[in-house]
Amino acid sequence: MQKLDYAQIIKFAWKEFDGDRHEIKGVYDVSAQVSTNHVYKVSFYKREPVFAKLSEYGNFEDFREDHIIINNLANNLEYPYQMFLAQSLVKRNELFIYRYHELNRSAWVVFYNPILIREKLPRRLEERHIKKLGRELARFHIACTNVSNQLPQSSKSVISDMQRLKRSIHKGEIAMETKHKDMILRHTDNFLNNADKVNYTTEIETIPVFVDWNIGNFSITGDGKIFSRWDYDWFRMSSRVMDFYFFSRVVSDLGDRTVFSYLVDTLMEERFMIFLKEYHRIFPLSEPEVRLIKEAYRFFILNYVIKDGPYFFRRYYSDKLIKEAYEVYFPALDANYRVEKILKTLKL
Repeated sequence: MQKLDYAQIIKFAWKEFDGDRHEIKGVYDVSAQVSTNHVYKVSFYKREPVFAKLSEYGNFEDFREDHIIINNLANNLEYPYQMFLAQSLVKRNELFIYRYHELNRSAWVVFYNPILIREKLPRRLEERHIKKLGRELARFHIACTNVSNQLPQSSKSVISDMQRLKRSIHKGEIAMETKHKDMILRHTDNFLNNADKVNYTTEIETIPVFVDWNIGNFSITGDGKIFSRWDYDWFRMSSRVMDFYFFSRVVSDLGDRTVFSYLVDTLMEERFMIFLKEYHRIFPLSEPEVRLIKEAYRFFILNYVIKDGPYFFRRYYSDKLIKEAYEVYFPALDANYRVEKILKTLKL
């Protein structure tokens, strides 16, 4: 299948947004080259630049819904997070999203104003960084909790995503060997059963979460406070513990890695226990939430590696991660993860 001309699509999108008022000087690809989504910097002759996110994967309505919620969140977060997220461009009081159509294909574009970026965390954190980061995430989660009732409702949930995955497997829409099919269905049922045990739909508070917290996705101030965040590919409304797995990777002993895997082991490291203790001091976790951390990891592998991975990641990463999921991630989940360690650490 021939590749779409992304730069041209962005030019079409800008023309629909702004007409001929501001001529585009250049469209520059600034994507991370890991996912199939694309980010471009758009420069002009007589106005400040904007950034464009283009996607041709998934469902347009999901994309639209997520970005409407993100923009509402950006406009409602309280101090000191009022400038934490990039502002999307709005036309006539409505979030502007351009939809491009071609035979059997489509893509959609949203524009953002530039966001201020301060400092990046070091690739391997010291204990003082870990403690500060734990407290900072807790404060950010409190801010998200405070405005969650002001945000539009999300039509999707972790429950509906897992039910969709089961339907796709039963219909043969996801190519996999029979033994892998049985494994994925078993883990999907485990997730749904365990979510039911902690009364996920009635007892677990739902807030905005960004899931993917690689150190390349956010910046901090000189004294270690969370300052700004970009890359909203995995944004969703869910439990706050959905954010924990990526923070366990950020604080892990190995530190940030160029070649990455999604091993469960970082959730059991002492460095993550330090992080959780500091988080818990500011925004205490309940026992059901702690028990949900394992299921949040399971959901991440099932949803973002198995279900969406072949479409979201570039082919090399997708093939690698799916192979590792079958051979390493799922077997290690029951063998290596011990919720008792976290409960004891937090004295729950």
